[in-house]
Amino acid sequence: MIGILTIALLLSEPAEQGPAPVALLSVKRIHVEKMGGGENAQHIRDMMIASLQRSGLFLLTENPEKADAILRGSAEDLVFTDTFQSNESLNARMSAGAPDNGNGSKTARRYVSAGIGESDSTRIAERKHEAAAVVRLVNREGDVIWPTTQESLGAKFRGASADVADKITKQLVEDFRRARVERGLSSVNPNPFSR
Repeated sequence: MIGILTIALLLSEPAEQGPAPVALLSVKRIHVEKMGGGENAQHIRDMMIASLQRSGLFLLTENPEKADAILRGSAEDLVFTDTFQSNESLNARMSAGAPDNGNGSKTARRYVSAGIGESDSTRIAERKHEAAAVVRLVNREGDVIWPTTQESLGAKFRGASADVADKITKQLVEDFRRARVERGLSSVNPNPFSR
């Protein structure tokens, strides 16, 4: 009976996130390394630097020697055409004939024929923009202390690259805030992304 109640409780409760990486609390200064990936990866890197700077949570440095942690990874920004094509068709044919009237005359034969046809073809080509980034925060010893993967097809008022950069920053700020709360530190933390 206790086993069934335990299973029912586990299934009814939403899955909780794992503990926040406490190692984030020691990070004050971050260096964002050049990103691997396509030719637009550096553009996403620049947007991540701007987004992290706006968060006010960390000091960003161009000197990796002065950084407490390095943000590294890869990113891609693609523009492609998504094409949908369909063909529909409806046809009906009918044919009729009359038997010979018995006198052997071929002119006595009668035929009726009818036909209906409709065809519909649709082709939709839509230009889409997609960005994705896989990044990790690595401490001075080379240990990964925080990873994330973010994707975007663009947001209402910003492109896919800017949205991915903001999603990465938002996730980092949220995990930093959770680590502070779990450690019993002040839960008040300026978060420009909570609106």
